[in-house]
Amino acid sequence: MSIVILNLPYPPTVNTYYRHTGGRTLLSRRGRAYREAVGGCVLLQAPRQRLNGDLSIMIRLQPPDRRRRDIDNTLKAVLDSLQHAGLYDDDSQIVALRVYRDPPVQCGAAQVILANYP
Repeated sequence: MSIVILNLPYPPTVNTYYRHTGGRTLLSRRGRAYREAVGGCVLLQAPRQRLNGDLSIMIRLQPPDRRRRDIDNTLKAVLDSLQHAGLYDDDSQIVALRVYRDPPVQCGAAQVILANYP
């Protein structure tokens, strides 16, 4: 069983991850910056890691402040960025997903644990 543990920046919400222009939906500047930051974290924390088959993912979110947030609005940015970084091929590999919101920390953070599903 392969396990990858990553410490990532706090993700943007789906509301700011995309932008809509001319009838098209594009990755926003903030979305591209987050995807690039996640790619850098993967290179530093899990070089040459690639998970195949069914996956289980646990995400622990630590927001940057105490404002109310919907944790499901952050999942798209995290999962798409991990896929783009090459940790797995496709979101369809995810068969188990757990998300927790922990107390806030300065600047916010996200810890992600990926493992092959038994």
